[in-house]
Amino acid sequence: MEENPLPHKKIVFVCCNKREPGERVCCADANGQELRDALKLMVKERGYRTKIRVSQSGCMDRCEMGANMMILPDNVWLSGVTEADLEPLLERLIADVDGD
Repeated sequence: MEENPLPHKKIVFVCCNKREPGERVCCADANGQELRDALKLMVKERGYRTKIRVSQSGCMDRCEMGANMMILPDNVWLSGVTEADLEPLLERLIADVDGD
């Protein structure tokens, strides 16, 4: 095993877990995939792809609070994220990476 430093200053994991109808709620039903796609595009359009990584994750086990995101290395958990939250979130991420 080889240990390496994180290649990005921030990594945002967006839960995109999808469950079968009739099972427990899921972040996919709370637009997790759409939020991931939109945030990823916003990061790319602003030229921050090398500093901010947006990735999808599996279940974070807080399904009823979705859509859920985690920001590393900040150890921040966001729940109930909507499309309206993406712009302020991105501004916060950019401020953090530019302030480093």
